[in-house]
Amino acid sequence: MKKKRFYIRTGILLVLLAALGYTLYSAVFQNTESAAVGEKAPNFSLEDVDGNRLKLDELKGKGVFLNFWGTWCEPCKKEFPYMANQYKEFKDQGVEIVAVNVGESNLAVRNFMKAHGVNFPVVLDKDRQVLDAYDTIQLPTTFLINSEGEIVKVITGTMTERMIHDYMKMIKPEGSS
Repeated sequence: MKKKRFYIRTGILLVLLAALGYTLYSAVFQNTESAAVGEKAPNFSLEDVDGNRLKLDELKGKGVFLNFWGTWCEPCKKEFPYMANQYKEFKDQGVEIVAVNVGESNLAVRNFMKAHGVNFPVVLDKDRQVLDAYDTIQLPTTFLINSEGEIVKVITGTMTERMIHDYMKMIKPEGSS
């Protein structure tokens, strides 16, 4: 009887120690940076199709329309002309579009850009690290980031041109004409 209690108590103690160890590990080693509304947008550094590097933190002071997309994504294809039209209006008002292509080749992205008249920065997330940092599952997904680098809204799915206009207006820095 005493031996049975000893084994039960030892088992319970081991389970509690394992739970405590996991909690400590999670608190210390896991990435706590979040991509939620109200949080600072996770910084990243990615290259475009020409090898030029873009860093999100270098856009501080601007509103950033951060769009995750793929060339195979039909809703993405529909949004790109709208985004290009609105970029013409808002780029001189302190709003930047950054389109993050997920996991595709330079050639595929370059051909897509030519076919769709893309006039804004497109960067390549070949290993999907930025996609994961932003905890994005569905394409297209767009993060609206204000001039302080804070996420103010997350949009999943297709947007109309009017929606894109209104969202860009929402993140336009104060005092921009």
